[in-house]
Amino acid sequence: MQPLHLARITPDDLLRELERTRERTRALITALPEDKLDVPYHPGVNPPLWEMGHAAFFYEVFVFNLLDGTPSFDPAMDDLWDSFHVDHRDRWNRDLFPARAETLAYFDTIYDRVADRIRSQPVDDRTLYLNRYAIFHQNMHIESLIWCRQTVGYPAPPDADGARPAPGAPVGGDAEIPAGRWGIGMPGASEAYADADFAFDNEKPRFEVELDGFAISREPVSNDQFRAFVEDGGYDKPEFWSFGGRKWLRTETDVSLVHGGQDRDLRAPKHPLYWRWHDHQWQQRWFDRWLPLNGEAPVVHLSYWEAEAYCNWAGRRLPTEYEWEVAALGNRPGEAFRRFPWGNQSPDRQLADLDGQGLGRHPVYDFPQADSPFGCRQMIGGVWEWTSSQFFPYDGFKVDMYPFMSTLQFGDHKVTRGGSCATSSCLIRGTYRQAYLPERNDAFTGFRTCAR
Repeated sequence: MQPLHLARITPDDLLRELERTRERTRALITALPEDKLDVPYHPGVNPPLWEMGHAAFFYEVFVFNLLDGTPSFDPAMDDLWDSFHVDHRDRWNRDLFPARAETLAYFDTIYDRVADRIRSQPVDDRTLYLNRYAIFHQNMHIESLIWCRQTVGYPAPPDADGARPAPGAPVGGDAEIPAGRWGIGMPGASEAYADADFAFDNEKPRFEVELDGFAISREPVSNDQFRAFVEDGGYDKPEFWSFGGRKWLRTETDVSLVHGGQDRDLRAPKHPLYWRWHDHQWQQRWFDRWLPLNGEAPVVHLSYWEAEAYCNWAGRRLPTEYEWEVAALGNRPGEAFRRFPWGNQSPDRQLADLDGQGLGRHPVYDFPQADSPFGCRQMIGGVWEWTSSQFFPYDGFKVDMYPFMSTLQFGDHKVTRGGSCATSSCLIRGTYRQAYLPERNDAFTGFRTCAR
């Protein structure tokens, strides 16, 4: 593929993204009253203060230690801020960790030092790469801080608003993708590895794949479409569920956080996690509020098993991750490479539901300017989209500087694509691969379908 010549990221660009990341993280923490910092235990979230300290520690390890050999701010805390040395449940032990004021002071100290280093020292490719890696890692935790609020029923994030910046009209139907040879992923080696071609290890190296023609839905599956499956008794019809799906259906889980109860409330799934039938209507829990189900918005907080069962009920199938990327980007060997469905312009509010602002309330047909080359809508933002693919490395995979970015998920996770309403716009691109266990339904996951 031809190289893409984009303006090089400058130190000022880096400082702006660093400060934006600091502000968003701080707002998510400081907006919570003291009694809300001790979130109830849930395997899919972390305590907010631990998330903040962990992110600051990441800058220490991957900026100061690797570039300067600088010792830690507080070596006694190294194992506690490191996600691979502290057990998940131990992160809820407040006696082990500093209080809010001390954690904020540590966080700001590290951010100030990072900013001072960018201002005062040359920013070569390695420095740019390591700083961006740490910033992007922090933005992953911004997304998890947002879904933590949804999981435990806290108010929506401070940035959330009811604006509809890019209304569209329904498009419906399928986009026809021709058979052919297509490019997948980001370059394994590039002179622009720190800026235009920045990517995580699981997105590399780029390769070519031959695909048969296929048809994929132009829009994500909406709440109204999924409601038809629920009301047709889809959760009670085992013929639509795979072996893994039937096992998941029989598994009772504690939904007390969903319904605001104090005691364990074990239930087997009968509908999406954050739905309920109340006052003769379907309602959906959106952070700390129960709202009438927004039928035109994408269905969200679904497990892989639910997406798969819906497809079987509808006579459809999930796309493979290669099909998804081709439908989103349409990159052909020898042609100019695009990172987003609309080209190479960075996402903004006219193009995608990102950055914790719309938070999944937009109709599935909004953002018409962001259509892919084949007319597929909302392939960036809104909801992470399940694919049928297992999360495996590409041929030629090499472990990145952070050895646990991908390797712990290979084999037993499914691939989702496209980012969600809670994903940061600086982080996402069409080649980005996210891995979730198939039973996960706490993250912002939805799907679109292909014709069989």
